[in-house]
Formats: sequence, structure tokens, C-alpha cells
Amino acid sequence: MVGEGRGKVNISRALKIPSSRRNFRLQSPAMLDLVKLFAVLALIVFLLRKKHRIGIVLLCASAFLALLYLMPPVRIAASVQAALTSEITITLTLALTLIRVLEMVMRENGVLAAMTEASKSLFRHQKLVIISMPMLIGMLPSLGGAYFSAPMVDEATKKLNMPQEEKGFINFWFRHPWEYILPLYPGVLLAAALSGMELQTLILINLPYALAMIAGGFLLSMRKVEGSVDVPPLSRQGLMSFIPIGLIILLVMALGVPLHYALLALVAGLFIYYRYGVSKIWAALKYGFALEVILLVLGVMMFKELMDGSGAVKNLSAFFLDHGIPVMPLLFVLPFLSGFLTGITVGSVSSTFPLLLSILHGAPPAAVSFAFAAAYLGVLLSPVHVCLILTKDYFRADIVQMYRRLIPGCALILAVAVIEYLIAG
Repeated sequence: MVGEGRGKVNISRALKIPSSRRNFRLQSPAMLDLVKLFAVLALIVFLLRKKHRIGIVLLCASAFLALLYLMPPVRIAASVQAALTSEITITLTLALTLIRVLEMVMRENGVLAAMTEASKSLFRHQKLVIISMPMLIGMLPSLGGAYFSAPMVDEATKKLNMPQEEKGFINFWFRHPWEYILPLYPGVLLAAALSGMELQTLILINLPYALAMIAGGFLLSMRKVEGSVDVPPLSRQGLMSFIPIGLIILLVMALGVPLHYALLALVAGLFIYYRYGVSKIWAALKYGFALEVILLVLGVMMFKELMDGSGAVKNLSAFFLDHGIPVMPLLFVLPFLSGFLTGITVGSVSSTFPLLLSILHGAPPAAVSFAFAAAYLGVLLSPVHVCLILTKDYFRADIVQMYRRLIPGCALILAVAVIEYLIAG
């Protein structure tokens, strides 16, 4: 391709074709690719805003992509086969299924409720007690989980002269640091899978973002909250309630066990510990192996394979180089906008990461982490983020006043992300 491109330029010069016309002809394929890909991203955003499942959305986007590039049936069939037989497809489906099973078992057996009560005894300082509610509940991915922790934050702040907007900020903000670093969340899991990074590597690089988010939360709220609370001592049952989450973190982060194996061992152990019979095991597995999980993984992998197979990004690398567009703005703008418009981390990652990774011909860990940080910042600021909507409604808070805390908090995370990228990238 390079040799052919040089040949065309030499012929153009020999024929004395104006340079503006030569540039237009060379760059028009890339411009057309950009138009097509932004049309696909626009379709994804539109369908997600209409509340369609992310798996269905990505399958529709894959079909639209194949149509735009007039892909022959043979190439489409090859992409479908690659998506279905990929090792990522299998391990991702297994991990997401087992996460749902784990959540159901812990919820049914009161483990999450015991963790919440234990946190009051474990964190006796008033500030820590307040934030422990959303942070503990935020450990398990749950759509609209902020509505579960909101009454607890309200109760913990009942005797304090605290504005409703500050309560809402605490409830929303402190449940979300986990999505940067906890392997139970599909966003970070998917980012690692698509980029080919080790999950623990991405989590470690993301750790400063989570710490910055927690620090920012303290800086922007609870400044006048002091003192400790009078609570019963920590019970043995309360302490044991932290074991399942602790084991996952230990196995994945410290021992390097693949997430799906760690989850499989933990779920099997919980089945034995709680003496689940065949019918209860079947009900839990049926809940975990849900249609939405299958559609999500198939949609992500189909979109990734068709992005590669369509030749959608064939001329984009040269286009960005020719126009002198730096890598950092590209890594920020696309994921951030997608996250802001959809309010869903996994939607932003699955729709923009295949494009970014193709343009950059893969990406170093620092670039992947920076793009993930950008995607999640968009989600945190999104007006269609379910947790933000539910929190605002519960506390009847002024959304503008909440944004006056959210924006500086996100600015702090962005500053940390930029510094880390410049140092490590």
C-alpha cells in the first residue's frame, strides 16, 4: 500500500496535478471511513438512548457496519465464526454469568446486608460510616443500586445539617470508585479483554483514578462532619460477610487467577456452604446464564470482528497522522462522548475501544487505561446515568447543585489520568 501510494504521488507530480487535488484524492477514503464510523456510533448512541439492550444495539450496529461496507457473505460468515469461537467470547460469557450467580447467592443469604451492618462497627468515624453504605453496595454491579444505598445515606446523615444535594453527591459518588478497579464490573473486564491486557495490570494502572475519586469525594463533601458513632462491636458473622469479595480480590490480584476460574471456585464453595440443593443451584445458574449476558458478549465480539473484517479503519491511521491529530485527544474525546451520551460504561467501551485499538494498531497499557478513564468520566457526568437519576429523585436534589460537585471531582480524576498517561505513555 505504501509503495502504491508513493507511485500515485509521483505520477501526479509528473502530470502537474495541483497538490490540493492530490491530497483530496488521497484523503477521501479516510474521510469516507470517518463518516461511516461516526454514523455507526450515532446509531449506537441513538438505540441506547431508546433504552434498548446493549447486546441488541451492538448486533444492530454490526449489521449496519457490514451494510455500509457492502461486505460479502463469505467475509461476514468468517467474522461470525470468529466471534462465536473466540476464547474471549467463552471466558467473558462465563465470567459475566458467574458474577450474576454470585450476586444472587449473596443477596439471598443476607451477605450484603451483613456487610452493611458490619461496616458501621468497622468504620466508627462518622464520615466513614456515611460513605461505607454506598461503597459496600457498590461492590456488586447492580443497575440502579444507588436507590438501595440512598435510604442508608439518608439515615446516616439524619442528625446532620446537610443539604440534600450533598447527600445525593455522597450516595452517587462513593458507590462508583469500584468500577475502575473491581474485576466484578463488566466495563473494566471488557476493556482488558478487547485490548489483550492482563486484567490485574489494567486494574493496577486504574488504581490512582479510584483513589483520586475517593479523595475528591472527601474534599467536596462532609467538610463539617466530625466525631464517631456509638455502635455495637463487630461480630464474627459481620466479619465473615467480607470473605467472598475478599477472596475474589485475593485470587485475581494477588495470585493472578483468571477471573472466571476464581468466580467458579467461589460460587461452588458458596453452594456447598449454604447447602444448595439441585433445584436452588439450577435456579441460580438459570438466573446467571441470562439472555442479556449472551447478547452482550455476542454483540461486543461481533462488532469487534466486523470492525476488523470490514476494513473500516484501513485509512484512518494515515488520516490522523496526515492531519497531525495527537493521540491523547483521540483517546479522550471518543470514549468520553460515548459515555456521556449513553451513561453506560460497557456501552462506551464496547463501541469505541475496537475503533481506537484498530486506529492505533493496538495500544500500550497507559493508553488503554486513559481511554477507560475518559469513558467512565463521561458516564459519571451523563444526565442519563441511571444512578444519577435515581439519586436525584430520591433526595429531591437540584441537579445543577450536584453538578457543582461532580464536575470538580471529575476534573481531579482527569488531571490524574493525564499525568499518569504522560509519565507512563
